[in-house]
Amino acid sequence: MRHLHGCCSAERQVQIVGDHFGEGMFLFKAKSYENQDGQHERMHPSGGDWKMEQLKGRIIYKGKAEGETLVTSQPISFYGGVDPNTGVVLEKGHELQGISVKGKILVFPQGKGSTVGSYTLYRMKKNNTAPAAIINEETETIIAVGAIISEIPTIDKIDVSKIKTGNKVSIENDTITLF
Repeated sequence: MRHLHGCCSAERQVQIVGDHFGEGMFLFKAKSYENQDGQHERMHPSGGDWKMEQLKGRIIYKGKAEGETLVTSQPISFYGGVDPNTGVVLEKGHELQGISVKGKILVFPQGKGSTVGSYTLYRMKKNNTAPAAIINEETETIIAVGAIISEIPTIDKIDVSKIKTGNKVSIENDTITLF
């Protein structure tokens, strides 16, 4: 991976740019300031150095996805627990009850419930209500089959406590990049 050192505008949005060699570049939103020696430096707007963290896991279904995370510490049952027509979590008392998983990077410890959950995930993919990707601590058979037949990038063997709701992430095969 290459670095780009600031030379232009003081503010940039996060972008991932690939070239024909398959190498990606990351551009980050940053602010320029003048240090004690009169040199210009860049800092993340929160006041600290921009930190990008990468997590490696086991590929359940390879692929690329990027987006905003939706995190729960509770297992998810797709059959009966998520509406396949809307992507909204229906399970009473669940942390995500009433929230849509559509287009999110869905982070949860593991699945639960009926094997029909695999086909519910597939139905969600066909209805365009599925998550963009799935990250688990441990992907059990129901989620694995659902992700594979739905072609949803899925990774497990991840310490999900490092990921918070609203994080911007990029997934490529076995690597998760947290911005």
